[in-house]
Amino acid sequence: MMKHFGDVLTAMVTPFTEELTVDYDMVRKLARHLINNGSDGLVVLGTTGEVPTLSFEEKVEILKTVVDEIGDSSTIVAGTGSYSTSDSIRLTQKAEEIGVDGIMLVTPYYNKPPQDGLYKHFKLIAAETSLPIILYNVPGRTSRNIEVDTVQRLAMIDNIIAIKEASGDLEQVSTLCRTLPDDFYIYSGDDGLTLPTLSVGGQGIISVAAHLVGNEIKKMVTAFKAGKIEKAIELNKYLGVIFSGVFINTNPIPVKAALNMIGMNVGGVRPPLVNLTADENRKLNQILQDLNLI
Repeated sequence: MMKHFGDVLTAMVTPFTEELTVDYDMVRKLARHLINNGSDGLVVLGTTGEVPTLSFEEKVEILKTVVDEIGDSSTIVAGTGSYSTSDSIRLTQKAEEIGVDGIMLVTPYYNKPPQDGLYKHFKLIAAETSLPIILYNVPGRTSRNIEVDTVQRLAMIDNIIAIKEASGDLEQVSTLCRTLPDDFYIYSGDDGLTLPTLSVGGQGIISVAAHLVGNEIKKMVTAFKAGKIEKAIELNKYLGVIFSGVFINTNPIPVKAALNMIGMNVGGVRPPLVNLTADENRKLNQILQDLNLI
């Protein structure tokens, strides 16, 4: 079982053509770009990748493309979780066959399973794979929090080794860091909470903003871990405007717009998402100019 997945992982967008088909050439190009610019690895097929709009066949082909491009040099985590336990198992097994390094399992959404249901869901998937697993707690999207007691139970399963914490609750994150084994890793799921999460014992960040400022985020995390706290604080202040900017509207609408602005042509978003308004475009463009990204 691997120690951890790295300090800075980017939750990669899914590039589309003008017709909103998957642009596999750009999938390859973007994956390489991210690894060359601060990312230790990628989370593919996550929320930022618009995974609910992708067919099973598209998911498989995206994973094959990314593994072929960067699989020999970087960590690849496949987002294989969904509302359905059986569908999650099916995609997990396919991802393992393709050769990813780990999987990420989002909390089942919409139907609000009780904590025992969450435990059973994750345990059943874990039993069907040898891959290391990151749990993904994002109650703002799923309407269900994975409570501390449930995470503690799940951490006893050998291949559940980490959690992406996007609850926005630093007290919960601090409790997890304090009470879980040292070899269970907590990743921030919010760019703006990366530094606070590190300060209470977190491992790193699964980032959206790293599409644009991956090198700077990596420098911030590295500085903090080297004890250069003031430098980390200054970098966090510098990055704050882009951390906010990529959430000026629903993720991943802004980050895809920003990538297009800097010349990484990842296309638009699939319905039911829509593109930024003209005013939002102007604001985001100004942020990128202010940071000398364009």
